[in-house]
Amino acid sequence: MSEWKMKRFWSDVTPKAVETGVAIALDGRLVKTPAKAALIVPNAVLAERVAQEWRAVDGEIDPSKMPYTRSANAALDKVAVQHGEVAGLIAAYAETDLLCYRADSPVELQARQAAAWDGPLAWARDRFGLQLGVANGVMPVAQAEESLARARAITEAMSAFALTAFHDLVSLSGSFVLGLRASEACDTAENLWNVSRIDETWQEEQWGVDEEASEMAALKMAQFRHAYDFYHDSVKP
Repeated sequence: MSEWKMKRFWSDVTPKAVETGVAIALDGRLVKTPAKAALIVPNAVLAERVAQEWRAVDGEIDPSKMPYTRSANAALDKVAVQHGEVAGLIAAYAETDLLCYRADSPVELQARQAAAWDGPLAWARDRFGLQLGVANGVMPVAQAEESLARARAITEAMSAFALTAFHDLVSLSGSFVLGLRASEACDTAENLWNVSRIDETWQEEQWGVDEEASEMAALKMAQFRHAYDFYHDSVKP
């Protein structure tokens, strides 16, 4: 049951409690990931999300309409088997966090960045001990080793499912700090996404909206929203 091109043959989709979590059964047969592992998620909430996608299949399976299933597959087939590498990759975003790089000019954009980004950086310092330096322009900022080690400890402590979502939250926004705020539900996914796009919004105000870029941004926002929901569903009891 790992072939994405197969057509619907099942009539019943049922989450099934197993020793290591909750599986999804199609007419009693467990769904498997593309790597042939049983698709077992950590809790009933996440299992029901996945089950809803399988119930909604009409004809041939369309992976683009099954984001929960795709994320669960990624957690099991990719992140779980290389957890340390993924944790290190995402923690490295703290070295070049979007919020730490401010515009040289104009002062109006600088003020907008400060208003949106100073608070999250202060929160990350107080909540997680991440002391991240800020600079104007594109020259790299050397962040404190203690802060980078703390970022690595945070990602290493996440489950494969949480880390899968956190990967997208950070990589899509370009900010380890905004990923943390998403994981702590400090704000809505939409507001956090908008905070990550201060620069792009400014450019649109100055030069107008590029339709292609706008469509890509909308797609990424939908992916960010899904990652936000997947993260919080994955950590529920």
